[in-house]
Amino acid sequence: MPPAGIFEPNGRGPHWYRRRRGLRLGIMGLNIRFDNSYGRLPGRFFSRLSATPVAAPRLIALNRALARDLGLDPEQLAAPQGVAVLAGNSVPPGAEPLAQAYAGHQFGGWSPQLGDGRAILLGEIVTPEGARFDLQLKGAGPTPYSRMGDGRAWLGPVLREYIVSEAMHALGVPTTRALAAVATGEQVFRESALPGAVLTRVASSHIRVGTFQYFAARGDKEALEALCAHVIARHYPGAGGALELLEQAAARQAALVAHWMSIGFIHGVMNTDNAHIAGETIDYGPCAFMDGYDPARVFSSIDRGGRYAYGRQPQMAYWNMAQLASALVPLIGEDQEQAVAEASRAIEGFAPAFEAAWLARFRAKLGLSLPEEGDAALIGDLLDKMAQHGADFTNSFRGLSDDKADEPFLQSDAFAAWQDGWRARLAREPGGWDECEALMRRANPALIARNHRIEAAIAAAVAGDFSLFERLTAALAGPFEPAAQYDDLRAAPRPEEEISATFCGT
Repeated sequence: MPPAGIFEPNGRGPHWYRRRRGLRLGIMGLNIRFDNSYGRLPGRFFSRLSATPVAAPRLIALNRALARDLGLDPEQLAAPQGVAVLAGNSVPPGAEPLAQAYAGHQFGGWSPQLGDGRAILLGEIVTPEGARFDLQLKGAGPTPYSRMGDGRAWLGPVLREYIVSEAMHALGVPTTRALAAVATGEQVFRESALPGAVLTRVASSHIRVGTFQYFAARGDKEALEALCAHVIARHYPGAGGALELLEQAAARQAALVAHWMSIGFIHGVMNTDNAHIAGETIDYGPCAFMDGYDPARVFSSIDRGGRYAYGRQPQMAYWNMAQLASALVPLIGEDQEQAVAEASRAIEGFAPAFEAAWLARFRAKLGLSLPEEGDAALIGDLLDKMAQHGADFTNSFRGLSDDKADEPFLQSDAFAAWQDGWRARLAREPGGWDECEALMRRANPALIARNHRIEAAIAAAVAGDFSLFERLTAALAGPFEPAAQYDDLRAAPRPEEEISATFCGT
């Protein structure tokens, strides 16, 4: 139960609460097309409550292009009434704020109840084109799932998620998005007092593998059926039932992780509560892009055993899909043994789907459009040599087609020996060098959200200077063909600039 004095029952069941301080009247003039389908699910799926108001909200960043795509007016959002909504101080007309319930495996350990401990779903908005997105405030205050936490976020994790999620979008990776960042005018206490902030996150939904696990662990088949029907209607309209949902979800996860691998991205916390049911990247806590290539690379400060190392991400995604399969067994058939067998067969497609997606992405990184039998060995040989030399992942691949990418590995004897075989393979491509080069430039970014750049932007912002944050987000919006003014951002960190660990923001 929540701490006394923060919530009070409102007579609608044990999972429904109204925040005493957070209840606000809807504001006029802010036009948001809400249609809250998740809020129409049974009450045990969530707790209804508003965000905790903050002292002095101030807009840090507004993603105006995303706002327009969502059918929102950026000028209204940037006005005081809009900032009040983005901070959680006002509830716009049509919003039905709630915190979602879910469970999950965290680093392999089972947690039967997690849920939105510092996030409030304002509601679902429908764009003029008919697409549906969640609008969520992250860092919006305590909820019944906060587990004695303060429910707040400090500025650093908010800026990190804003930078990295938008960088991932520009790279073409399925991801949640950042609509806005707002300073709260309040301090958040972690190891020290830090400036508070709220992130407005946009997602196709916030449903996770852990959402299914929450109800499966409680033996709540009725809720599982309602959740499965909701997810199929929202994300997998072609699926004929739970088994086809499982097959398609596994395929999306395989494609997503292959995309991560191709850009050197390490999620850091691939727990089942962070596995998005529709195959989006969600929850940018201790994540990072690799500098020097190392399959065993870990950035998360809490991943002491390397469970979510770069090279283990495919295995962990498959493990997460196995947990989804277990949760869906009651919906697959009355005969449990047969249902388990069918679920197992459904996720057997993960490995070949991942292999095909991984090969397609890495072929493109080498400028190869037509598959040949020896391609996997050619790619693997290059990666082995890169690992041995600690070659910068991004600059090495970009340097295959871009003379600006200064990477010592590309001048090494090891690369020269590998290059002969690659050149021979390129010669068999039907489009010639020009087409191969164009393919590589589309597959190999020149810019990534490097850790040392993010940390520098955060440090400056904490001191009141947001110019580095603004420059970095502008540069990362065009990662494949960046403007010359951003050339300095392409450099790998010097030894004294390297960031060896990233941290969760809670």
